[in-house]
Amino acid sequence: MGEINPGLALGRAALTCPPWGRAPGLGRGGSAASPGLGAPLRAGRPADTVCIEGKMMFCRYEIQSCFFLAFLAVTAVFISDAQGQVSPPTRLRYNVVSPDSVQISWKAPKGQFTGYKLLVTPSSGGKTNQLILQNTATKAIIQGLIPDQTYALQIIAFSEDEESKPAQGQFRIKDIERRKETSKSKVKDPEKTNASKPAPEGSLFTCKTPAIADIVILVDGSWSIGRFNFRLVRLFLENLVSAFNVGSEKTRVGLAQYSGDPRIEWHLNAYGTKDAVLDAVRNLPYKGGNTLTGLALTYILENSFKPEAGARPGVSKIGILITDGKSQDDVIPPAKNLRDAGIELFAIGVKNADINELKEIASEPDSTHVYNVADFNFMHTIVEGLTRTVCSRVEEQEKEIKGTIVASLGAPSDLVTSEITARGFRVSWTHAPGKVEKYRVVYYPTRGGQPEEVVVDGSLSTAVLKNLMSLTEYQIAVFAIYSNAASEGLRGTETTLALPMASDLQLYDVSHSSMRAKWNGVAGATGYMILYAPLTEGLAADEKEIKIGEASTDLELDGLLPNTEYTVTVYAMFGEEASDPLTGQETTLPLSPPANLKFSDVGHSSAKLTWDPASKNVNGYRIMYVKTDGTETNEVEVGRVSTHTLKSLTSLTEYTVAIFSLYDEGQSEPLTGSFTTKKLPAPQHLEIDEASTDSFRVSWKPTSSDIAFYRLAWIPLDGGESEEVVINGDADSHVIEGLLPNTEYEVSLLAVFDDESESEVVAVLGATFARTTAIPTTVTTTSTTTSKPTTAVFRTGIRNLVIDDETTSSLRVIWDISDYNVQQFRVTYLTAKGDRAEEAVMVPGRQNTLLLQPLLSDTEYKVTITPIYSDGEGVSVSAPGKTLPLSAPRNLRVSDEWYNRLRISWDAPPSPTMGYRVVYKPINIPGPALETFVGDDINTILILNLFSGTEYSVKVFASYSTGFSDALTGVAKTLYLGVTDLDSYQVRMTSLCAQWQLHRHATAYRVVIESLVDGKKREVNLGGGTPRHCFFELMPGTEYKISVHTQLQEIEGPAVSIMETTLPFPTQLPTTPSTPPPPPTIPPAKEVCKAAKADLAFLVDGSWSIGDDNFNKIISFLYSTVGALDKIGPDGTQVAIIQFSDDPRTEFKLNAYKTKETLLEAIQQIAYKGGNTKTGKAIKHAREVLFTGEAGMRRGIPKVLVVITDGRSQDDVNKVSREMQLDGFSFFAIGVADADYSELVNIGSKPSERHVFFVDDFDAFAKIEDELITFVCETASATCPLVVKDGNNFAGFKMMEMFGLVEKEFSAVEGVSMEPGTFNVYPCYRLHKDALVSQPTKYLHPEGLPSDYTITFLFRILPDTPQEPFALWEILNEGYEPLVGVILDNGGKTLTFFNYDYKGDFQTVTFEGPEIRKIFYGSFHKLHVVISKTTAKIIIDCKQVSEKTINAAGNISSDGIEVLGRMVRSRGPRDNSAPLQLQMFDIVCATSWANRDKCCELPGLRDEENCPALPHSCSCSEANKGPLGPPGPPGGPGVRGAKGHRGDPGPKGPDGPRGEIGVPGPQGPPGPQGPSGLSIQGLPGPPGEKGEKGDLGFPGLQGVPGASGSPGRDGAQGQRGLPGKDGPTGPQGPPGPMGIPGAPGVPGVTGSQGPQGDVGAPGPPGAKGERGERGDLQSQAMVRAVARQVCEQLIQGHMARYNSILNQIPSQSVSTRTIAGPPGEPGRPGAPGPQGEQGSPGMQGFPGSPGQPGRPGERGLPGEKGDKGNPGVGTQGPRGPPGSTGPPGESRTGSPGPPGSPGPRGPAGHMGPPGSQGPSGPPGYCDPSSCAGYGMGGGYGEPTDQDIPVVQLPHNSYQIYDPEDLYDGEQQPYVVHGSYPLPSPYSQSSYPSPHLAQPEFTPVREEMEAVELRSPGISRFTRKIAKRSVKTPVRKRANGKKPSP
Repeated sequence: MGEINPGLALGRAALTCPPWGRAPGLGRGGSAASPGLGAPLRAGRPADTVCIEGKMMFCRYEIQSCFFLAFLAVTAVFISDAQGQVSPPTRLRYNVVSPDSVQISWKAPKGQFTGYKLLVTPSSGGKTNQLILQNTATKAIIQGLIPDQTYALQIIAFSEDEESKPAQGQFRIKDIERRKETSKSKVKDPEKTNASKPAPEGSLFTCKTPAIADIVILVDGSWSIGRFNFRLVRLFLENLVSAFNVGSEKTRVGLAQYSGDPRIEWHLNAYGTKDAVLDAVRNLPYKGGNTLTGLALTYILENSFKPEAGARPGVSKIGILITDGKSQDDVIPPAKNLRDAGIELFAIGVKNADINELKEIASEPDSTHVYNVADFNFMHTIVEGLTRTVCSRVEEQEKEIKGTIVASLGAPSDLVTSEITARGFRVSWTHAPGKVEKYRVVYYPTRGGQPEEVVVDGSLSTAVLKNLMSLTEYQIAVFAIYSNAASEGLRGTETTLALPMASDLQLYDVSHSSMRAKWNGVAGATGYMILYAPLTEGLAADEKEIKIGEASTDLELDGLLPNTEYTVTVYAMFGEEASDPLTGQETTLPLSPPANLKFSDVGHSSAKLTWDPASKNVNGYRIMYVKTDGTETNEVEVGRVSTHTLKSLTSLTEYTVAIFSLYDEGQSEPLTGSFTTKKLPAPQHLEIDEASTDSFRVSWKPTSSDIAFYRLAWIPLDGGESEEVVINGDADSHVIEGLLPNTEYEVSLLAVFDDESESEVVAVLGATFARTTAIPTTVTTTSTTTSKPTTAVFRTGIRNLVIDDETTSSLRVIWDISDYNVQQFRVTYLTAKGDRAEEAVMVPGRQNTLLLQPLLSDTEYKVTITPIYSDGEGVSVSAPGKTLPLSAPRNLRVSDEWYNRLRISWDAPPSPTMGYRVVYKPINIPGPALETFVGDDINTILILNLFSGTEYSVKVFASYSTGFSDALTGVAKTLYLGVTDLDSYQVRMTSLCAQWQLHRHATAYRVVIESLVDGKKREVNLGGGTPRHCFFELMPGTEYKISVHTQLQEIEGPAVSIMETTLPFPTQLPTTPSTPPPPPTIPPAKEVCKAAKADLAFLVDGSWSIGDDNFNKIISFLYSTVGALDKIGPDGTQVAIIQFSDDPRTEFKLNAYKTKETLLEAIQQIAYKGGNTKTGKAIKHAREVLFTGEAGMRRGIPKVLVVITDGRSQDDVNKVSREMQLDGFSFFAIGVADADYSELVNIGSKPSERHVFFVDDFDAFAKIEDELITFVCETASATCPLVVKDGNNFAGFKMMEMFGLVEKEFSAVEGVSMEPGTFNVYPCYRLHKDALVSQPTKYLHPEGLPSDYTITFLFRILPDTPQEPFALWEILNEGYEPLVGVILDNGGKTLTFFNYDYKGDFQTVTFEGPEIRKIFYGSFHKLHVVISKTTAKIIIDCKQVSEKTINAAGNISSDGIEVLGRMVRSRGPRDNSAPLQLQMFDIVCATSWANRDKCCELPGLRDEENCPALPHSCSCSEANKGPLGPPGPPGGPGVRGAKGHRGDPGPKGPDGPRGEIGVPGPQGPPGPQGPSGLSIQGLPGPPGEKGEKGDLGFPGLQGVPGASGSPGRDGAQGQRGLPGKDGPTGPQGPPGPMGIPGAPGVPGVTGSQGPQGDVGAPGPPGAKGERGERGDLQSQAMVRAVARQVCEQLIQGHMARYNSILNQIPSQSVSTRTIAGPPGEPGRPGAPGPQGEQGSPGMQGFPGSPGQPGRPGERGLPGEKGDKGNPGVGTQGPRGPPGSTGPPGESRTGSPGPPGSPGPRGPAGHMGPPGSQGPSGPPGYCDPSSCAGYGMGGGYGEPTDQDIPVVQLPHNSYQIYDPEDLYDGEQQPYVVHGSYPLPSPYSQSSYPSPHLAQPEFTPVREEMEAVELRSPGISRFTRKIAKRSVKTPVRKRANGKKPSP
């Protein structure tokens, strides 16, 4: 059975047949001759009937969709209290369905009953056959009848203990056929059918009433009707018009035709006679286009039913709609507007019309106002019924109108509004006639609100409406009140003005902590509200508010932070309502630093600092002084002074000083300077006196007060031991005793200071007297001035000469000093070979070590040291030494070889190096040598960008200060990226083909063909799975070079080439002049296919049953079908073809051809395959091979398959076709001759009328060609693709799949992990911080967004989600400016939707309130954002919480990207994104989707009775199983089957002997990079208790303070945090290594200290909320209507199919088709009967709307604090004013309101009464191929968009800054933001870029230009986003000033 309505299909196993009644003589068992009645269904029997047969067979319709809907209606709504006797059935009818079968139908009785007994008895005598039916059955088929025999029929309704009277009748098949003969019609030729010409005069009903009417006929002129059928529509209109008395003063007829856009064919007043109208009908042109019925209904309301168009007051208004399909837009509001305007609507549906939609349009009752026929040929059957109904309604309306006019009272007129302000306006009118007691003026906001009224005396004709909302449109109605009645209302509208706002805001007198604001006041304001807040990241929440009276327009804002930009917003208040904001920005001054730093009194250990004070408010100063070499940093704080002395400094050291001013608000920027301490002073005036024979006195003059002690030493000059004494630092002399007489001594003195530093040594010579000498003398000298003559002797002052610490360029020389009389040492060195000049170095006499450098490597040197005395040289000492050689690296290794890279590694040499130089050059191809340099700590490098399959010579040199070592050499080779076995085939005159062996890693191939004659080239890009390609339009007899380049992602291998020559022209006979054939004509594109853009695949049956001739007909059919397309290639429709038999063969893939010419030529080259029919295997092959990225499949593009077959498949087709349809594929099935119609229905998409075609033979393809092309192109032109969700087809986008957030793909998305969702069976995906999941828009929405759509999220805000606003989802253009999106403000608890309207203006709507705040509490919530042309609705957890008016949207650019979770204030080199959990994200191209959602994914709202079973759960029950029915009688013989297919292959033969072990294969390449570690998130550990804060640690190493930089937002140090409690002092750590000096950062501002609160104990858990009330039940009328439509269509389909079979096969045959074909002619619908009684329980039905959610529990403990977010950019919008008080609620009882803030739990209250039942929801099915691309409207009560011009903008209407497409190529990775480079999986930031080898290496540093991304802030005022250059972003403040850098 074909599905009648998608979404209603049930498994057949759930329905069981009730037991059959048994007639006498028919037993339960049975033999072949006499079986029992309970036989199961026979093959070939229609699946929706249950039959018994023998002499007579009964068939009961069990139409599952019908049964399901009927049950739903019964179980959900029908409740009957009827008691008593069972009523009998009525309206018995008979219809012959075959020569021996009759269908019986009847009307069900009222009241409750169990079922029916159906008794049939031959009148000639015989046994009575009985059938028991359920109470839902109203039809049955009796088979096996004798045509000449008369039968008696009885139908009895029965309950458990009672039976009704029988409904009786008689029938004979011949009599029924005779009566039917007159009305039987087969339409083959339009000229021979009754429908092809108007009915003869007098044969039709004529309306003879004197009443007149204005009738407007609205005719569907869409493409789906076709020109042939439109002729039938004209004939129908001619018959319709002929029935009325038409004239200018009589009934007037106007007509409009519509498709995509409606047009008036003629107005009501266009023609004055019936003949003129009939002529216009006959000449009515066919329009063509789409089906936008809603737009057309609005159009005739605004244009046809107007006085200027001929509409007359007081005359009946009739509208008649004729359509053949479901509308592509919403029809409910426009139809309601027409009916509300007093226009009675009739709806006529033909063929594919939606009966539910017709009922929504037409006036009530449906039975007289809705007509539906199966085909245009049957339209003539409803003319009489329609004209009779219209005629009678015109009469009735005239009576009503006249009666109303007589009884009505005069109404006021001429409504005028004046004195309009923001808070009110005056209403005036002209008095009504008669004695008016009062006038009642009612007014309310158009967008919704409580009506209010003003009552004035009847003598007045004006009233003032006050206290209105500003900038709001109000509906006004004025009623005249008489003594006992009221008149009709005089109606109008008026819009209040916007509240006046303050102006000219000035911010002045700015200091570091305050500023003043003033503005121009507003007359009438009651006060002003001023909001101001810092714009610094992290401080934006510190917003302050000031309210002042109306007299003040100037005030001071104090308590501000220094050097901080503030936004100041002023609102003029009018009571509780605020004007639009006036905003300005200003930055406070920075804290003042000191000035004019000076240094004085600089000594060796101290220095004095002086400076000018900073400000009178300064509290003190902090002085930092640091050694410039970074080894020591000190800090001191002083009070309010301007001078300070630094002490304990190190001599001869440069110091850098920074002085900060300290304020209450923090510290200023530093004032810096530097100085150098002086040298340590040595003691002065060292003298020797008071000499004796054994002593003398040494005296000196101290030079400093901080000398700790002196070290005094003396030694005899003629040899001896040195002696030493330590003397107190206060002394200035010392007597040395115990000396030898007559001996000369050298005396040395040095001072040791407090810091243990030592001064230079001062020396003097002195001598004692001989014992015989008594004359005292004084000898005074110093080491620098004494030159006493001495006797020359050989003295050796050197011992233990050692040479060590050898390097490649230096030697260290060390010796012991044996004689301290040496004044200097001369060190000389030369090479042992003597090939270099000797070099000498002089060192002081106290130095005993020297480093010789630079020396030659690997060279022996002779080093000589000579002591130099004051009187000559001493004895020289020599020693040899040798430098180390320049060692080369060792052990070169090659690894990680790939197609464009390889890794080399080496072992370091024993000698320390400065780094390594790597040089590599290709060996077998020409190319330059490239080199790179790495540091000495690197011993491996990955070399990139190499040629594939190429050997490289690699050399590694060690670098030393004296040069490079010898090279470590080796050879490395990349893997070969190229095809093999390249060969040509099918070489012809103008074409040739090439084929090759596929490369296992190839993702694409670039194939180039080059003519060796003229050098012209052509190339094509193919998918990685394509092993062949053909080139066409070549020159005959020409040699070509064919080159195949293998590509792996962005890598391309070398060309593999062959030469091939096309065939020459054939030799012509000289007697026959050559006549070239005419060039093939390319079929023109059809209009309906101009907008087609899809991936289209044809699956062509190539089995043996086709044959060569028929296969050529299929090729011709493909040629003409594809020829109807317009653009072929990546920018249009891509076409692929698979030919299938036993195995599918890909003829060519989607990306094979890019022009229609080459595609059509390739189709003509397809060769017939032959084999069996394996359709399922072919469909699976298409999914796995054709619809892949390598084969050219595009994302976000409709995917269409057309299957052509002539037989039943030998494998399963149901499973794979159903799976692909669930994935969004659209299937068309074409069956020929012996194809199985039921199999075609299973393959094709729904509805089958559009997707399944059947022809008798291959010559009949032409009959379906136009219709197939139309339906395929409409599907391919859809903006919204067809997808399946929860078993329902809908047009939209499954965004989770498009972002890769599905189980099979999420691991490849960086920063995403999978976790359990709302139920464990539902996965959700955690987007970690800064994951920034994005996709190019052209892959998701290549055609943009529709005008009406619903965005659905199921998500959860996490504890670490930042408090700043972030976009849950947004679309950015190519300049990264937001176009449309949904923003959540976690801090402000608001939700904002933004987009650009059709005028190009940026618009935002922000929603807030208690229901909005719920989504931020940390639980899962389901959010629907419903966007239409006029409104934006927010629905949270299936409950509408808010609605706001917006303008219709413009289209979006597809050149940008779509992002999840992006922070609004993103900044830096990479955007930031918020962490959250996302379980569901869909965009549905309809506004009614949210009304049908039941929120079954949320545990609190899930209703197990009405929700489908959870995934992977079992909902089966043994109790649902019905009793086993008795077997039925055997069926009659079937028709002869078609020729069978070739048999399956024979059984598998025995296994052969085991083969030898093969050679091991080569090592595979490295696998792809694994998923991010974030993909599998571990469980968080328990939080540790927070420890108290410790004392301030010891300062670390401090860099040199740099010069003060200008303050900017980027990089500024944040505020100093609040200090913690003092903890115990920790032990001092060891000193760290010296850091590189750097400038100190700008210190942050000191924050004020606040007390730390204790963590409160967790509160008790909240009580469980009460269960919400059950939602409203589904509309009884709608359910019954759907059920009735489904049942009738199915029955009609069966009848037409039986008739079709009877016309094609012998009369005694029985059809083996199992599925109904196209519907036949239906019977005329009867008048509706009374409501039926409740039936037995059926299958689960549509659930009602969910009840109210229960109260939330108490809020849980706060989560751990998240990481601080990156600072944002952009201007903080002001906080909005408080909203005005909402209007009071309506007087009727509503549904329970949302809960207030949690208080103490009180006693349970009483549940309030339920709210009134809402209107019916829209029908649940939309034909995706006809409605996709257009908004399908919302639910009931949506505002109309009739006053809004809808401008359809092209998707590329935005300015293009860069002509290059950022996203070219299907295999490009995710696009990064800004102008960052594309991510490379092998980036090496530590390696410089390779360059050409040079004698000397110079590293080059590349700089990347970072681009800052910005997003609109959430503002309470509308602003436009200016276009910005990608490369030079400029930020502007609101006052026009550029911000500080």
